[in-house]
Amino acid sequence: MFKEGDWALIRYREKKYLRKLMPKDSLSVRREVLKFSEVIGKPEGVRIGNFEVFRPTLEDTIVLGFERKTQIIYPKDAFYIAFKLGAGRSSKILEFGTGSGALCAVLSRLAGEVHTYEVVEEFHKLAQRNMRRFGLGENVKFYLGDFLEAQVEEGSFDAAFVDVREPVPYLDKLHTSLKNGAPVGFLLPTTNQVVDLLRGLEGRFGGVEVVEIMLRNYKTVPERFRPEDTMVGHTAYLVFARKLTP
Repeated sequence: MFKEGDWALIRYREKKYLRKLMPKDSLSVRREVLKFSEVIGKPEGVRIGNFEVFRPTLEDTIVLGFERKTQIIYPKDAFYIAFKLGAGRSSKILEFGTGSGALCAVLSRLAGEVHTYEVVEEFHKLAQRNMRRFGLGENVKFYLGDFLEAQVEEGSFDAAFVDVREPVPYLDKLHTSLKNGAPVGFLLPTTNQVVDLLRGLEGRFGGVEVVEIMLRNYKTVPERFRPEDTMVGHTAYLVFARKLTP
């Protein structure tokens, strides 16, 4: 049952809204009004008029609820990244930079422990605020600063993900920080950045892969089933590799 203060995903036809259920609040769409007092106490998946109310998934929370001042890593990429990093309850994962915390939230949900570094104080605080707002990130350690200057023991991490403009200067320290054979991922928006990284990985990391994930949504109206008129195309290149033992 929905309780006062719960977050709810509200769908009105093709539109989605993330709202906190407070008794005096409501949502108005196209002159139709959903009073949240009518939702509280009702089961998940309730339909009231043309409104459908569900418990939000982590994807809903990130896409609709996270405040962002940087481009987030889209869920289509984030969940694949977590899969490639082998995130599990016994995993200790390194991330830098944190940004708005979207990927960090996904890694936090799946891994045992996440250590994330961000050099911009505004983003560092924003990521923590996003996490706290939705009750996420209890297993995350946030660091304000450059990972290059961090004190990290050799072989500390089971996996790592890097989202910085120039990752090559970090490769030596990254290599030292990972366990033997550990997976690492990188996000890069342009081809020239990928080429520079591929050259830098040689000799230190193996099993290299470069992928681009495309996601195409379709209209769900039976009478006019077809692709959506717009789609998110290229977001970034994803590079994955494994640490080679010296």
